[in-house]
Amino acid sequence: MEQIPTLFLVTFTTLLAMINPLESIPVFLKLLEGKDEKEHRQVARRSCFYALLMMLFFMLFGTLVLKIFGVPLSMVRIVGGIILVRIGFEMFLPSPSEGMFPSPGGNGGQNEDYSFVPLAIPIMFGPGALATVLGMSSMVRNPIANLGHMTAIVLAIVATMFVIYLSLVYARVILGKIGAKGVDAATRLVGFFVSAMGMGLVFHGLVEVLQLYGMIRSR
Repeated sequence: MEQIPTLFLVTFTTLLAMINPLESIPVFLKLLEGKDEKEHRQVARRSCFYALLMMLFFMLFGTLVLKIFGVPLSMVRIVGGIILVRIGFEMFLPSPSEGMFPSPGGNGGQNEDYSFVPLAIPIMFGPGALATVLGMSSMVRNPIANLGHMTAIVLAIVATMFVIYLSLVYARVILGKIGAKGVDAATRLVGFFVSAMGMGLVFHGLVEVLQLYGMIRSR
């Protein structure tokens, strides 16, 4: 079992790296091109709130759903780790993403609301964030008895979304300071660590599988 401060730190850093606000900033500014500062804050607040609710839902009930379908938690860690490794490599070796997101001048015009799609889903709460939330919550074997550990994960999720919210609110300032090349360099660096975190989840999952089938002894 992870210690509470360690569990908070690992969950916070993994989620923050997974969402990668520096990569979200250019998309956010492009989607809200021509909007005033008030609209920027409203969309940032709504999108972060939607993503927060989904993370908390899957943290609380995701493991239960997996148990209903008979999926062991060790497999969740392995699959989640593989997803993180794959996304990390994509971040480290980015490919052109033109056309992934709707243009501000597309359908819906000025009244288009991008809070839920694509900002909350899939930018903030995509496969990587889902895998992270499930993987970290699965580390807590008895949520009721280990309420402090579950609280640490909740606080890490809230802290992550607060940082994301601030990065979107001050998106113009941040992008002006570091520039497009800075965003690209940071994204590649974060991608490396995301892959490393994913390999950690895969390793822990494989160890549990080997222990489950008696191939190695559990401590």
